[in-house]
Amino acid sequence: MDRLRALVASPLTERVIMTIVIVNAVTLGLQTVPEIMARYGAILALIDRVILAIFVLEIAARLAVHRLSFFKNAWNVFDFVIVAIALAPATTAFSVLRALRVLRLLRLITIVPSLKRVVGAMVGALPGMGSVIVLLSLLFYVFSVMATKLFGGSFEEWFGSIPASAYTLFQVMTLESWSMGIVRPVMEVYPYAWAFFLPFILSTTFTVLNLFIGIVVSAMQSEHEEETKAEREELRAAEQAMQNEVHAAACVVQETNAALLEEVKALRREIESLRAEVVRG
Repeated sequence: MDRLRALVASPLTERVIMTIVIVNAVTLGLQTVPEIMARYGAILALIDRVILAIFVLEIAARLAVHRLSFFKNAWNVFDFVIVAIALAPATTAFSVLRALRVLRLLRLITIVPSLKRVVGAMVGALPGMGSVIVLLSLLFYVFSVMATKLFGGSFEEWFGSIPASAYTLFQVMTLESWSMGIVRPVMEVYPYAWAFFLPFILSTTFTVLNLFIGIVVSAMQSEHEEETKAEREELRAAEQAMQNEVHAAACVVQETNAALLEEVKALRREIESLRAEVVRG
């Protein structure tokens, strides 16, 4: 078990798994090319099965080492689910899950520390994003109701209902053909429509969406600060342990010197007593 634990935790094992994930990415991409599948389909399928078998063995080894504590780590659960999806039978009911085999490439996130930090920061930013999402939803609802009432009569396809208006406003928010495709045609019928769309763009695209970026950046900075703090604490603990070892060694040397001094004094006393006996003799 100790050998298996060392093998699972070995950096060499991580590099091998990373290489296999990259190879799997290439093979999955090649399987989407009909010409290549016609010539090398059997070989690619064999490589895919071998890679899947390696992933299964790796997960099994980690389960054997960590047992139930394996599932206490969210990244371990992520790896387990990704491999389990790949093991779904090739039937019609599981065709969608089989198509998700490409998710195995996401295992790079659990292997590369920098990617793991980025994802951890994004997950940490989710609570802060919740309030921004609520604010954005309120703005979308208000502007969708206004757009439906203002422009729905002439542009029923774009603003005929609240859902249609919300979708059109989402396109405007992303700045995808918002001017020539949406706003200018509306302004031909409603010349002052710019007074509606410009505040919407300013309040969503240039304000609320930037709040998302700010929250993510803040979360990543916090993640970096926590990691730096943990490294400092580890360094401080190592220095304290070294100081304790030096102090313990100094105490041992001091005790040894004291013992040697006592022995030297005892030898001197014995020599003096022997001299005294010789003189009396």
